[in-house]
Amino acid sequence: MSGDVRYDGIRAMQMRGGTSKGLYFLAGDLPAGQAERDDLLLRVMGSPDPRQIDGVGGAHPLTSKVAVVAPSAAACIDIDYLFLQVMVDKPIVTDKQNCGNILAGIGPFAVERGLVPARGDQTSVRIRMVNTDGIVTATFPTPGGRPRYDGDTAIDGVPGTAAAVVLDFEASPAEGQGGAAASVFPTGNVTDVFGGIPVTCVDNGMPVVVVAAASFGKTGQESVAELEGDDELNKRVQELRLEAGKAMGLGDVSGTTVPKVSLVAPPARDGTITTRTFIPVRVHESIGVLGAVSVGTAIMIPGAVGHDLAVLDGGSRLSVEHPSGALQVEVELDTSVAPPRVIRSGVVRTARKLFDGLVFPR
Repeated sequence: MSGDVRYDGIRAMQMRGGTSKGLYFLAGDLPAGQAERDDLLLRVMGSPDPRQIDGVGGAHPLTSKVAVVAPSAAACIDIDYLFLQVMVDKPIVTDKQNCGNILAGIGPFAVERGLVPARGDQTSVRIRMVNTDGIVTATFPTPGGRPRYDGDTAIDGVPGTAAAVVLDFEASPAEGQGGAAASVFPTGNVTDVFGGIPVTCVDNGMPVVVVAAASFGKTGQESVAELEGDDELNKRVQELRLEAGKAMGLGDVSGTTVPKVSLVAPPARDGTITTRTFIPVRVHESIGVLGAVSVGTAIMIPGAVGHDLAVLDGGSRLSVEHPSGALQVEVELDTSVAPPRVIRSGVVRTARKLFDGLVFPR
C-alpha cells in the first residue's frame, strides 16, 4: 500500500451480502499492520460515532462490516476471507467472529477482482474463513464470465429478489476426528446453567448461547423495539453473555461481539423455531447466517435448550424464524456418536454489488 490515502483513496467495493452490508477490500489495498489497518477502517466507516456521519458506515452493526479478501496459499482453497466488525460507537475493530451474510458476496467479489476465473454458467469458489479456519464452498451464477446478481431468489429481510448464492459449510477436521464436543459444544456440555438459567452453548460457525425466551419471562414473539427498550432484560442478557463467554473459552467478552445470545420459542408460523438474537447488545432485525446454523444445530439435539420447543420433522432442513421472516438452513448430524457430530451445514443467500470505486478516510 502506497500513497496518501486521504487524497488518493482506497479501492473498495460495497456489497449487500444476505441481510448485511459492508465494504470489500483486497488485502493488498490495506495496510499490512493490524493497528494501522484498524485505524484506517475506523476512519473509513466514521467510527466512533452513533451516526457514522463522517464515514460510509450505516450507523448499525449490520451495515458497519468489512471483508478482506486475498488469494489463498492453502492447497485446494481459492480465497482467504477475513471478516472484520467495525463497531459503530466505539473505536474497536474485531475479528472475533465470522459473518455468513458478508460471506455471500465473497465469491462474486473474487470473480469481479479477477482472483478466481468464472467457470461456466455456475462458478464454485472454495473459501477459507480466516477468523475460524472454517471452509465453505460458494456457488453462484456467472453467465458470460461475470457474476450475475439478478434472479428470483427471495430472502426475508431483503426487498425483492436476486440470484441465489449457495453456501455449503464443511465439517472441520477436528470434528471429523471425534472432536465435536470441543468444537460444537465449547463448554463440553449439551446444557449448562448460568445464574439459574439453562442454556446451550454452541458453535457451528458462530458462538451462540441458546436460551428459552420464557427463562426471561418473554414469549419470543416480541418486536426488536420491545426487546431493546427493556433495560432490565438487556442487563440480564449481558450478564448471562459474560458468564457464558468465559465458560466457552472466550475469556472476557465485554469488549467483543461474541458470543451472541439467541432467545428461542416455539415457531409462530410454519417454521421450526422462533428466535430473537442479541448481537451482542442490539437485537438483530433478522438473524445471522452462522448464528442460525448454530441455533439449528443445537435444537436438533435431544436435551439441548430449544429441542423441546422446536417443530422437527426428522429432516435436515430447518426454518429459523426471526423478526423479519425466516432463514432456511440445512444441518446434517451423525447421531451415532456422543455428542453428535456435524456432517455438513448449508444455506442459501443472495448478494448484490452496490458500488465499486474509491473510498476516502477521515
